[in-house]
Amino acid sequence: MELVTNKKLYLVSGRISRPLSEAIASELGEELGEPNLAEFANGEIHCRFSESIRGSDVFIIQTHCHVPGTTINDSLMEQLIMVDAARRASAKRITVVCPHYGYARQDRKSSGREPITAKLVANLFKAAGASRLVGVDLHSGQIQGFFDGPVDHLTAMPVLIERLNSLDGDLAIVSPDAGRVKVAERYAIQLHADLAIVHKRRAHSAFNTVEAKEVVGEVEGKVCILVDDMIDTAGTICAAADQLAERGASRVIAATTHGIFSGSALERLEASLIEKVIVTDTVPLPEDADPDFIEVLSVAPLIARAIGAVFADASVSEIFGGNNLA
Repeated sequence: MELVTNKKLYLVSGRISRPLSEAIASELGEELGEPNLAEFANGEIHCRFSESIRGSDVFIIQTHCHVPGTTINDSLMEQLIMVDAARRASAKRITVVCPHYGYARQDRKSSGREPITAKLVANLFKAAGASRLVGVDLHSGQIQGFFDGPVDHLTAMPVLIERLNSLDGDLAIVSPDAGRVKVAERYAIQLHADLAIVHKRRAHSAFNTVEAKEVVGEVEGKVCILVDDMIDTAGTICAAADQLAERGASRVIAATTHGIFSGSALERLEASLIEKVIVTDTVPLPEDADPDFIEVLSVAPLIARAIGAVFADASVSEIFGGNNLA
């Protein structure tokens, strides 16, 4: 007996990523499936797909972040529950799409008796039934090796480069710390800009505290663009902006993939010497964000192209010219 089957693409979204997921579905010309997510009185999350997904190629989209009334752990657990539901509904392949991968900064032991939580998250997805993982600008490259299966590491660089190309003036790409130098260098090459580095030292006496100490490179009179994978409390970016201004930068602009903006980050940014912050929509923007100060670019077309390539068993790295691999 011989049976020729057609693959079915099934897109489904968690509640936090619904606007981004709708944009991705629109790019692909698909409709989002309905997971019927709800909570019991005690806060437990329930999921039940509205239609049969037996034999389907399922893509479950959810960013890991906090929004009012929801923690990052809620968003992560919600996606794990959807993966488990899809596995038990006999999906042929389940791809977890994480525009922002939670716990990515806990990717190694920096001191004794600490967890490597980024690896734990990868283990949870594998145990739940995920076959493949897609992420955007992971905090470090080694996270790709944490998941026991194929990982497609996307980058928002094409979207950010297109916007930064429209800026006037003599550009200098600035890495806010030594760990982001390689990424900043790729931006500098594509923008034909100079490269500078801010030496950063974390204060051991206070948690989540950063001291920017020195700038390596010529920034006087230049439009300095601070490039990072995320802005959380904004301590690193603001400290770096102060150093650049002291050394004669004409303007300071921040460009990042994930705008997390925890606590008083927005107030800190608005009070800083940064003229504008450019982010993508991997993480929902806080409602009180000033649209004239925080500019949001969409990564939906990039994620849609990657999902299309995965579904067609085609190359994902070709979409980014190999710049997504580091």
